[in-house]
Amino acid sequence: MKSKRISFGVVCAAVFGFSGAAYAECTTDVAKDDLTDAQVVEIYECIKGELRAGYTAMGDERAAAYPSWGSAATVPGGIGNHGSRFLTTFVNDTGYLEYVRFKDADVTMPVGTVIAKESFNVNKKGIVKRGPLFFMEKVAAGEADEFGNWVYSALQPKGKPMKIKQKFCNDCHVNFADQDSLGYPEEDYRITVFAN
Repeated sequence: MKSKRISFGVVCAAVFGFSGAAYAECTTDVAKDDLTDAQVVEIYECIKGELRAGYTAMGDERAAAYPSWGSAATVPGGIGNHGSRFLTTFVNDTGYLEYVRFKDADVTMPVGTVIAKESFNVNKKGIVKRGPLFFMEKVAAGEADEFGNWVYSALQPKGKPMKIKQKFCNDCHVNFADQDSLGYPEEDYRITVFAN
């Protein structure tokens, strides 16, 4: 067993199991709501490899591809839905430049846009837990009109597809109707691509 102390109290321990895949358990002695941006980034760096290994474990092609897509934020966000988890948002080439305009009205994402959101959480004991990988895919008119032509899906932390109801996801995302159903990262953490 190896352990590495990160400056603010996050500890990473790598333990190798029977499968040969690395398992990392990251912990912090700082309460979730008191974490600084730097601490959140360090936790993310600690768990990122484990997240990605888990998401790809069952061969999902999107799970293998999304780390090469454009990132939409500088720090994993921790507000909003998705179980109040910290989220790191990636967008494929088809929609990246439109997404990072972060417009609050008159948004129309191009068909073929795929958005991926990695997730993790910190429980009351300071243990960092892997969360699902969420996807939104913009499809052509007529394929999912009742959901704004978005198809929602997710993978469990070990790569197994989650059973989700389109209506459940849409009922939240419809609150961002002027933004083509997009809930952006927190404003202070958005990648700056275009000058305001």
